[in-house]
Amino acid sequence: MQMPKSTQNAKNIRNLAIVAHIDHGKTTLIDSIFRAAQTFAAHTQVAERVMDSNPLERERGITIRSKPCTVSWKGYQINIIDTPGHADFSGEVERILSTVDSVILIVDANEGPMPQTRYVLQHALSIGMKPLVFINKVDREGADPNRALNLTFDLFFELGASDEQADFPVLYGSGLNGWAVNDLSKPHEGMDDLFQAIIDYVPAPDVDPEKPFLMQVSTLAWNEYVGRIGCGKILQGHIRKGEPFTRVSTKWNTTDHTGDDWEITGHENAKAAQLWVTRGLDRTEVDEVSAGDIVWITGPNEINIGDTFCAEEISDSPLKPLSIEEPTVSMFFLVNSGPFAGREGQAVTLRQLKARLQREMHVNVSLRMEDLGRPDGVKISGRGELQLGILIEEMRREGMEFCVSKPEVIVEYHDGKKFEPYELVTIDVPEEYQGIVFEKMTRRKGKVLNIENPDRGLLRIEIEIPTRGLIGYRGEFLTDTRGLGIMSNCFSGYKEWAGDLITRNRGSLVSMDTGEATAYQLENLQSRGVLFISPLEQVYNGMIIGENSRPGDIPCNPTKKKQQTNHRSATKELTTKLDVPRRMPLEKAMEWIESDELVEVTPQSVRLRKAILDELERRKARRVAPGTQE
Repeated sequence: MQMPKSTQNAKNIRNLAIVAHIDHGKTTLIDSIFRAAQTFAAHTQVAERVMDSNPLERERGITIRSKPCTVSWKGYQINIIDTPGHADFSGEVERILSTVDSVILIVDANEGPMPQTRYVLQHALSIGMKPLVFINKVDREGADPNRALNLTFDLFFELGASDEQADFPVLYGSGLNGWAVNDLSKPHEGMDDLFQAIIDYVPAPDVDPEKPFLMQVSTLAWNEYVGRIGCGKILQGHIRKGEPFTRVSTKWNTTDHTGDDWEITGHENAKAAQLWVTRGLDRTEVDEVSAGDIVWITGPNEINIGDTFCAEEISDSPLKPLSIEEPTVSMFFLVNSGPFAGREGQAVTLRQLKARLQREMHVNVSLRMEDLGRPDGVKISGRGELQLGILIEEMRREGMEFCVSKPEVIVEYHDGKKFEPYELVTIDVPEEYQGIVFEKMTRRKGKVLNIENPDRGLLRIEIEIPTRGLIGYRGEFLTDTRGLGIMSNCFSGYKEWAGDLITRNRGSLVSMDTGEATAYQLENLQSRGVLFISPLEQVYNGMIIGENSRPGDIPCNPTKKKQQTNHRSATKELTTKLDVPRRMPLEKAMEWIESDELVEVTPQSVRLRKAILDELERRKARRVAPGTQE
């Protein structure tokens, strides 16, 4: 059977990405676009947030990995890429913009532009794009679309937009309720105004189908049978299945990834083994693709971000490399050495741990793995806690057991000075809680840049703070603001080391024995701090069972039973009163632990433990370590 060709005229193709701050409604808007374009048959059951196909994405309500989709409208093929909104995945958004010809910038009518809005807009403007602006959630209580539009225009001006870029088309609507209009006085129904704006304002791909084949890889996928799959937009020419082409790899010679200081590092002759294009949500295998298409190609033995795929006659003139975001946070992934290893999942060996992490790096190019010669683990670096936390959660759901250390920032040294990553944080908080927020952020070396009162009962505070100052703070922030505060952040660059800071001033309650925790002993221990466990739970020597109310660790025995005597009280056993234990989810546990502690991750449990389980060995290690006191 002959496979179909992708022969859509490039003039009738529109390639765009939907970008926004986290939770401003990108994925929900795409749901409405699908319904309006009748992408699915009438009898098809379609879930909400259909683009969030990963279970973790559905649970957390965020987009983790960018995904392409295609809809058709009045003879036009519209290729849309749904992008992540969280700052930890900003580098992926940056690369995606090299594939498309414009973006729809979504702005919440209530919140207005936020940190990630600034980041993605700045990059889109810098490469000459003319964004469309969609003011979303205008039907929500408290929405102020005019204010959101004015703030967005101010942001364009602040980021140096040209007159042509600042003259952007504006649409208003509700992605949830499925309507978009270019004038709020119009009836609030249908998405035709949005489709027409895309056709009118998004340029057709600037490509030449008559020139030799040329494309650049901007996204990777992985398949166990065919290996890496490269995705990108064909800039010129066409290619058929089985035809030869050349993969040219390049790299930057400078750390700032600007200018022309880059070089060719290799050539590989290959054949197009398989070709796919996106139709609706599905990848469809085709026999031929041409200029303007966003395609997936297999064939080369190795594929990396920024590789140029081209005809052999132009292989000496590849495209410049794409920038890959550098990691700012690292942590150790270690083999589980605890006494409960293998009880609740697969206790992986170092070889198996490395193989799983290597597989992740086939598609997640922002991760780095360093083998530091440790017999029990490796160092993994990424863009932030969320990115690493999601990887850990995916691995535990695959049945793996392992341990991870506390996240630490990656520092750089220039001219003998120490530099560390900083974040730009935007906080919306009720006025009555501003004092505690200022106090905590100042203690963590944060500096207030701006304070606004947008008359919504909330203060908006912009703060610049070292990345390490945010580690462990998000849970405190929610507690301090009674869950009413909203905090978002975006990487702002490297600055000089801000000095030492104390993020946790309390120690741990550490078990000295292995066995079953008893209600009798836990009642005695809860006066010393906050417990993490309940009666009858299994504990082991070196496991952390609670937080001490004071600095320093306290060794304890939660398995101790009440001494048996001949004198018993009939009602004494009924008076045991235990507080509800504080349960530590994965991200909270990663933030809470100190440098000498680990999180033990299994498919069923998240436990906290000391890196060195035995108390005597821990004392010896403290004596040997420089700058420590007994």
